[in-house]
Amino acid sequence: MTSSLTHTLRLLRWGRILARHGALRGIERDPNTPAPVRRLVKLARFGARVPETPRYADAFQAIGPAAIKLGQALSTRPDLVGEAAAADLARLQDAVPPAPFEQIKAAIERSLEKPIEALFAEFDPVPIGAASIAQVHRAITTDGRTVAVKTLRPGIEEDLARAIETYEWAAAQVEAMGGELARLRPRLVIAHFRQWTMRELDLRREAASASELAENMLAEPGFTLPGIDWSRTTRRVLTLEWVDGIKLSNRQALIDAGHDTHELASSLVRAFLRQAISDGFFHADLHQGNLFALPDGRIAAIDFGIMGRINRQARLWLAEILHGLITGNYARVAEIHFEAGYVPAHHNIAEFTTALRAVGEPIRGLPVKDVSIGQMLDGLFAITRDFDMATQPHLLLLQKTMVMVEGVASMLDPDINMWEVSGPFVKEWLRGELGPEAWLADRIHEDVKTLLRLPDLLRRIEASYPVPGAAPPPPPLREVQVVRIGGGWRYALVALLAAAVGAGAVHFL
Repeated sequence: MTSSLTHTLRLLRWGRILARHGALRGIERDPNTPAPVRRLVKLARFGARVPETPRYADAFQAIGPAAIKLGQALSTRPDLVGEAAAADLARLQDAVPPAPFEQIKAAIERSLEKPIEALFAEFDPVPIGAASIAQVHRAITTDGRTVAVKTLRPGIEEDLARAIETYEWAAAQVEAMGGELARLRPRLVIAHFRQWTMRELDLRREAASASELAENMLAEPGFTLPGIDWSRTTRRVLTLEWVDGIKLSNRQALIDAGHDTHELASSLVRAFLRQAISDGFFHADLHQGNLFALPDGRIAAIDFGIMGRINRQARLWLAEILHGLITGNYARVAEIHFEAGYVPAHHNIAEFTTALRAVGEPIRGLPVKDVSIGQMLDGLFAITRDFDMATQPHLLLLQKTMVMVEGVASMLDPDINMWEVSGPFVKEWLRGELGPEAWLADRIHEDVKTLLRLPDLLRRIEASYPVPGAAPPPPPLREVQVVRIGGGWRYALVALLAAAVGAGAVHFL
């Protein structure tokens, strides 16, 4: 167990780097910052030259791989770090200097238990991408297939474990101070960050996620995923089909290649809605660098380290909320928030309805280019504070991904209307889930499950009755309160009990 002193020294060292980039200024000036945290921040920046404009992304990159991952997670939480910090942290591209090829080659051979020459006819020593946790190389297998080989960076597990332990310690200290920070539940934020990060450290799970998502997306012909080479995949190595396409970040190249950017944007939105609403299992890192346009017009996604899941009830609430915002039915959106427990019951539902209208009406029917996402999020976060809404951890990844998808779609087609693209899909899915056919199907399903439980129920009823001829069960013992007494009384009680037992024995003899 790492000592509190070690955690504090780490935080001061990291704080020093943050201070040199001006990244602590917002924390120090925020009236919600507890006094002990403000004092620690002042100590961290003592004597540092603080720039006028904070450079949050640069600071997190300077700290190291774990901080890069944390910064990416915090970029989805403007309610926690502020809009300016969240916008700047969104610049984190996970780009770090690559590990030497000899280290990567040794790691691949140890993990796959074969010389690299026995697995690949060609292997490019220069990586096509180097991220904080892993790096990717292009290779050709011995049977002639072009693949991408993703390998964990040497020593990354130990680095992340140390950093996350300190994040957890710091979050616990801050949350214990109460107030606004307790409502934002920083311990839960770090717990989910640990979960996401530990998942990324097992590349077999990433491969399994890609396989599952590929099966789910068969119903969406405009969206595809690369196949997995399971024979060359282990916990530390992932080998998958090479994606030969144009990154969606390069809009001009897409236009020059003859792609319909409006159709690409619409396909991306529909694919995300199918993942998040229909299946409840979605790719939670759909930024421009992970999306490619293939020559046949389909979109291919890569990098399946961060995935999200939502249960059916939460998906129903989500779909109704989206449909309510699209149609302007703010009363129903408010009801769902109260039904789901997102808003504490002591608040007034009519007041919450009015607050939702104030956020939703200015953006309804507008193209994305005319919608201020910053203003919309500011309004939503103001609602969460005003109505004591605690952070909903199962919606954090979804919120992050929705913002990403909207950003990519608007880059591809600045005039796309997200509501128009989303509306028909959400409406059709709601009818399938809440319509009379769905009600009847759910009723039949529940009744059949009840019938299947009847044999077990009968067996348990039978077991509760005595079998003819068997020994009768012992009588129930009355509940007796145990009295704790001193040593002298204990000896007296033992003597009295022994006398009573002796008398009973004489009586029976």
